Amino acid sequence: MADNSQRMSYNAGEAKGQAEIKKDQMVDKASGDMQSAKESCQQAGQQMKEKAQGAADSVKEATGMKK
Repeated sequence: MADNSQRMSYNAGEAKGQAEIKKDQMVDKASGDMQSAKESCQQAGQQMKEKAQGAADSVKEATGMKK
């Protein structure tokens, strides 16, 4: 009977270890996804800034304010 108890304890430990590995993999993936989203937002913000600057420069040129 001790053998069966030891096997059950081993299996429980094995399952816990596999669950922890899976959790860590999911956390790593989520972290990577968040970093990717952050970089996409930064790129979009930079593009918007450049377009706004270009529009402002066009208005200045059209009104003769740019020298």
